[in-house]
Amino acid sequence: MKAGFVGFWRNAYVSLASIFVLMVALFVIGATMFLNQLLTVSLDALQSKVDINVYFVPSAPDDEIERIRNAVAALPDVELVQYTTREEALQQYRERRQGDEISLQALEELDENPLGGNLSIQAKETSQYENIARFLDEQRAAAEPQTPVIDVINYDQNRDSIDTLTGVINATEKASFTVMAILLIASILITFNTIRLAIYTSREEIAIMRLVGASNMFIRGPFMLQGIMYGFIAGLLALLAFYPLLIWLGPRTELFFELNLFTYYVQNFGSIFGILVGIGVALGLVSSTLAVARYLRT
Repeated sequence: MKAGFVGFWRNAYVSLASIFVLMVALFVIGATMFLNQLLTVSLDALQSKVDINVYFVPSAPDDEIERIRNAVAALPDVELVQYTTREEALQQYRERRQGDEISLQALEELDENPLGGNLSIQAKETSQYENIARFLDEQRAAAEPQTPVIDVINYDQNRDSIDTLTGVINATEKASFTVMAILLIASILITFNTIRLAIYTSREEIAIMRLVGASNMFIRGPFMLQGIMYGFIAGLLALLAFYPLLIWLGPRTELFFELNLFTYYVQNFGSIFGILVGIGVALGLVSSTLAVARYLRT
């Protein structure tokens, strides 16, 4: 422990260089995490605007509607089911047609409400709408011809939009994963090479310690501690660097993406701290261990 702290302060400039490079690597990883969160929120918002609707005939019995509603809600692919009654559908129709006097006048001349209730169904994933639509078709086919319940299922009208959105989501998720993997690998390689250069300055000291009979762990221990210190300090600095940046970006991301990144940063500070500092410590420890191992083999 003492040798590790002494080596850290004795090679202050080398330590600062290692910490700076590691901090940049962690900052890039953290920025990727925040961008991925923005992407996730945006895709979730798009998915929430896509649904399929089931329109019931005006004479559909309430118990049949309730049965179909419960059966749909019980499907594992379904996220949300909202039921609109006949009266609510009529009120919504009037609100949408406020400027259309002809339609409203024709509606008033009818003796009864011509609209049926409807279900708005949201799936957990856009790729699951086809299974839900197939289930609804089976329900419609199972009804007796003289007492129909389901009038229209609008999945076919929305199929192109749903398929397009599914493709966009899949492509975006793959691209996001690829970019994160590339940045993480680049960060590991840069950190490893930087710490290896830092340890290179101590190669003669390592050789002398080996000559006088020091064990591998005795030689490796101080450098492992220094690597942990590099990672811990770099993680703290990366977190501090995000603070003013996210204060400035927060209102802007809330305006465009409906997510305030600064609020997200504060609310999830514990997990973000654990991830960045944990990755920093792991990178510093592994890089130091591997770098010293080269000189222990020679």
